[in-house]
Amino acid sequence: MADLTAIILTKNESINIVDCINSIKGLAERIVVVDSGSTDNTVELAKELGADVYTHPFEFYAAQFNWALDNTNITTKWVLRLDADERFTPKLCEEAKIMMERHANDDVNGFTLEAWFFFMGKCLKHGGSKKRKLMIFKNGIGRIEDRKRDAHTILSKGTSIALKEKFLHYDFKDLSDYIGKYNLYATREMQDYIAYLQGASPDINTDRKIQKTRKMKFGLYYKMPKFIRAWMWFVYNYYFRLGFLDGKEGYIYHFLECYWYRYLVDAKIYEYEISKRVNDKELLDRAFDGKAAI
Repeated sequence: MADLTAIILTKNESINIVDCINSIKGLAERIVVVDSGSTDNTVELAKELGADVYTHPFEFYAAQFNWALDNTNITTKWVLRLDADERFTPKLCEEAKIMMERHANDDVNGFTLEAWFFFMGKCLKHGGSKKRKLMIFKNGIGRIEDRKRDAHTILSKGTSIALKEKFLHYDFKDLSDYIGKYNLYATREMQDYIAYLQGASPDINTDRKIQKTRKMKFGLYYKMPKFIRAWMWFVYNYYFRLGFLDGKEGYIYHFLECYWYRYLVDAKIYEYEISKRVNDKELLDRAFDGKAAI
């Protein structure tokens, strides 16, 4: 066992939680599950597998995970951020153990991992399917940035390095769940974009490739015209980054992830702008009415 606590956030994850926990049972000294009101048997399954289960109302991912860091009595040197639809392989567990021991007392305070991403049962290897996360970090140094969506692990000091082995991102839920989830994500992404326009900084101390992606998102993507940029993002990932090589599953994924989702975000931004103009007009009308009355 490594000197590591794994934190997993759940709600109705009975279809995923068993494989998730079993994949790290030989790695993590302690497994913490923070559940936000499951109505299936997620909690019972997690307890049967030896996890410490807490319950806490869900607001958004970063707030929930940071609550777990602050309220679940973590005493290990390292913390693992793991989603219920993610699994570690035996080779990754072994590499992670070695690297945590090697860097226990230096300024390497986090490890970034990439995923083998499965969609509709198929492992996607091209286009925009590559997922990269800073998942392992030293206790007290890493937290999740305070964002509603696209929240990365940030380090208060030190650096991070990438592990060679990949984790598995394999969700057994169906497209209805995927679409419902991404509708919520689009609202949160819109909120983060509005916060950026109001002065929130997109800069983060995390993995360098993640930093570069974030800079391109706010420095390039959001500078392009609304709606058109969603189509351009799809074309870039599906054609220029060879997403089409992953067959029908690759097309469905890239259409939903790179076009439909990004278009939905833009639609919600546009909706916000309309509502703001209406509200501003109502305020002006009331102001002029007040002057007229005087």
